[in-house]
Amino acid sequence: MAVLFVSDLHLSPSRPRIAAQFFAFLAGTARRAEALYILGDLFEYWAGDDDLDDPFSASVIEARGLNAVDLDNDDAASTRAFARQFAKQEIMREEDGIALADRIHRDDLLVPESLIKQFAELGFFGSSVPDTYGGTEMGYLTMIVLTEELSAASLIAGSLLTRSEILTRALLEGGTEAQKQTWLPRLASGEVLVGIGVTEPDVGSDVASVQCKATPGEAGGRQGWLINGAKAWCTFAGRANVLALLARTDADASKGYAGLSLFIVPKGAFDGHKFEYRQETGGVVTGEAIPTPGYRGMHSFVLNFEDFFVPAENLVGEDGGQGRGFYLTLGGFAIGRLQTGGRALGVAQAGIEKACAYVTQRSQFGKPIGEYQLTQYKIGLMATRIAAARQLTYDVARTTDAKARAPLGPAMAKLFASDVAVWVTQEAQLLHGGWGYAEEDRITRYVADAQVLPIFEGVKATLELKVIARALTAAPVSAEPRT
Repeated sequence: MAVLFVSDLHLSPSRPRIAAQFFAFLAGTARRAEALYILGDLFEYWAGDDDLDDPFSASVIEARGLNAVDLDNDDAASTRAFARQFAKQEIMREEDGIALADRIHRDDLLVPESLIKQFAELGFFGSSVPDTYGGTEMGYLTMIVLTEELSAASLIAGSLLTRSEILTRALLEGGTEAQKQTWLPRLASGEVLVGIGVTEPDVGSDVASVQCKATPGEAGGRQGWLINGAKAWCTFAGRANVLALLARTDADASKGYAGLSLFIVPKGAFDGHKFEYRQETGGVVTGEAIPTPGYRGMHSFVLNFEDFFVPAENLVGEDGGQGRGFYLTLGGFAIGRLQTGGRALGVAQAGIEKACAYVTQRSQFGKPIGEYQLTQYKIGLMATRIAAARQLTYDVARTTDAKARAPLGPAMAKLFASDVAVWVTQEAQLLHGGWGYAEEDRITRYVADAQVLPIFEGVKATLELKVIARALTAAPVSAEPRT
């Protein structure tokens, strides 16, 4: 794998054409052995007075920012083509002049059942489930490409694809064979849709401090567990008919992670922003959606459990799963971060395509604003950072092992691609001027949606300090450091 530093190229303001050639190369590179990790600020050169038109940026604008990178993988390439067409026809389908994705965002609607049904019929929900359990098991690269294309149309569509990831990985890693046979085919078919219950009102990144409790109990003559406590930021918890819930089964809080277990918690499916589900045995769970400026369409809930009964066979791993809940979620968190890298690529791609379309159509001072040097500079920088994020994310997808036990690569892809998505969408909004602040223009949706990317699946600071830095400093030294 080649590791390139921009400083190694010795690009200077006097050599803008060399810089343009390098960035054009970067934008089209996807070969596995030549995956690029770009460190530091990219494309920071200035075309002098003799080079008012940058050929790379102009070509990006002319192509409307389209992502046509060579995937070097037939399955991934065919998936990209299909997903792009599907997104255009279904997710961006217009009714009364408003695309479905825009309507969901503006009216804070739940993703429609028709789209969920299509995802199920196409096998999207089974992307991580082995074919022996009814899934498609398409591989990480193809899965990321699918996530990216759906997210370019709507972050919610790309996120809908990822709902079952943590529970799927936990079952594959530590579930009993009976649990795998019971739940994995239903996850793959979309019969069961999952909401995740890890975060709590007072517990975010510090998962070892989870307080929601599961105590042994009985209901209706069955042995099991009684859940009591609160959860927060449980996305899709209303519509989901199963929650993957992390709860404390050991009352000794000093045991931290070792006192946590993972439960499969069935519940009724609800539309809207509030719900209450009562069991015949007396248990209850209530939920209220948290209003958010973006990432609308699945609703993120605060949940409260009161003596909510879960049968013993729904503890992942059953007796052997006690105290292993946190460790069983690690693989799901890792792939969730990789998928967030894909989601970020989709949002960033949507931003640059929207910017390229606008600067071609919008004229000021007698010519399209896309012909001005500063506009071309901005577009070129956007394209380059997206290309760098894409190569990093794709390479991690190609090289991550099947059980996804190494957190470093997915965390880096998520961290970098999310920052790129935030920056690209905001720069694209600025290129729209005043109209970029109008809710009727979907660039505002891209900006709002991008803001959540550095937060969920591990907030930025936690990834930097607790995941990436810790993994690097803990790694064995195989060679003398360079001086």
